Amino acid sequence: MKLYVKNMVCKRCKMVVKDELVKFGLHPSSVELGEVVIQEELDEGQKEKLNTIMLSYGFELIDDKKSRIIEKIKTLIVELVHYSEEQLPVKLSEHISSQIHHDYNYLSNLFSAVEGITIEKYFITQRIERVKELIAYDELSLSEIAVKMNYSSIAYLSRQFKQVTGFTPSNFKLLKKKERKNIEDL
Repeated sequence: MKLYVKNMVCKRCKMVVKDELVKFGLHPSSVELGEVVIQEELDEGQKEKLNTIMLSYGFELIDDKKSRIIEKIKTLIVELVHYSEEQLPVKLSEHISSQIHHDYNYLSNLFSAVEGITIEKYFITQRIERVKELIAYDELSLSEIAVKMNYSSIAYLSRQFKQVTGFTPSNFKLLKKKERKNIEDL
């Protein structure tokens, strides 16, 4: 049986979900970001109990098709921004459309209607949060961050960073308290 889990955005999330499934007495055969395959079939009562456990960790089981699509879009973007070092060989819209097997206009309209922002703005927000993380680590120069995050130039990165945060990357680096958001809160 396949379960769809909202807010699974990192490797630790996968570990927590897997551990909780095992504690619940289930046998997961695959645990990926946003999707879990278990050997058992669950009835509605079991799903509700499992969902209560998941909610206590900030996760949520999702059943309806539209929610699953939106979660899949978010997962694709999180994987691209936070876990991939490679530049996309195609446009973001083409990548998402090909991975989810739906027309991009449909996906874009659905995402905007439910989330209140466009897919592109969500992608930019995720990129800027990753840039904030890299700045906070203080291991890479701004030009290295621009290359790592696939920005065409430092100027473009700086301009987009300032539009989203109100700070230049240099000013953000000087802040004593660097405000960052959890991935699942974006």
